Amino acid sequence: MIDAAALALAAGAGMLGGAMNALAGGGTFATLPALIAIGLPANMANATSNVALVPGSAASSWTYRDELGPLGGIDWRVLSAITFFTGFVGSLLLVLTPSDAFDLIIPWLLLFAFLVMLFGRRVGAWLHARVTIGVRTFIVAQCLLGIYGGYFGGGVGLIATAIYGLLAGVGAREMFALRTLMLMLANVAAALVFIGFGLVDWAACLPMMAGGLAGGWLGAQVGRRLNGTVVRWWTLAVTGGTTIVFFLRAFG
Repeated sequence: MIDAAALALAAGAGMLGGAMNALAGGGTFATLPALIAIGLPANMANATSNVALVPGSAASSWTYRDELGPLGGIDWRVLSAITFFTGFVGSLLLVLTPSDAFDLIIPWLLLFAFLVMLFGRRVGAWLHARVTIGVRTFIVAQCLLGIYGGYFGGGVGLIATAIYGLLAGVGAREMFALRTLMLMLANVAAALVFIGFGLVDWAACLPMMAGGLAGGWLGAQVGRRLNGTVVRWWTLAVTGGTTIVFFLRAFG
C-alpha cells in the first residue's frame, strides 16, 4: 500500500501527463518520475505509467475523432493496425529488459526524444528540400514509432510530431487527432502485455489513471484553442528538465 501523499502525487502526475499527451505528447515525462519517486523499479514504473495513461489517451482520441483522416497518403486505419502490432512487439522487448539495464537506458531514450523535438523541424525542412519521401518510408517510420511506444513511450508523441511533420509536411495542430490515436493504440497494446506479465503496480496505477483521464479530457479541450508555439516550448521545458534529472540519477 502507498500513503496518502504518494496517492496524491500519482493522481497529480497522471493529470499532468494526460494533459501533455493530449497537447503534444510527453506525458511519461510527468508520470515516470513520480512513480520512481514513490519507490517503483524503473521497468515497473514504466509499465504502470503506460497503463495509467491509457484512459486519458482514449478520452483525448474520442474528443478528436471527427478530425481523423489519412496522413502521408496512408489511411488512418492502416496506420492504426501497424501501430498496435508494433506496440505489442515493443512491450515484449521491455519485459525482456532487466530493471538495472533499463535504469541506464532511460536517460538516453529521454535525450533522444528531447533532441528530436528540438531539432526535428529544422532537419525536416532540410530533408524536404533534398529528399522525396514515399509511402514505404512512412510505413517503416510508423513501425519504429510503434516499437518505441510499446517499449518506453516517453516522448513518443513528441517524436511522432517531428516525424509526421518531416514525412507528411503537416503542422502540429493538423496531426493532433491521428497522433493522439497512435499514442493510445501503442499504449493499449503494451498494457495488455504489461498486465499479463504482472508488471503493473495497481495501488499507484489507479489514482494515476483517474488523474490521466481528467487530464486527457481537459488537455484535448485546451488543445483545440491553444497556440502551437506555446505547446512546443512548454513541452520542451518539461522534457529537458526531466532528461537532466534522469541523467543525474543514473550517472551522477
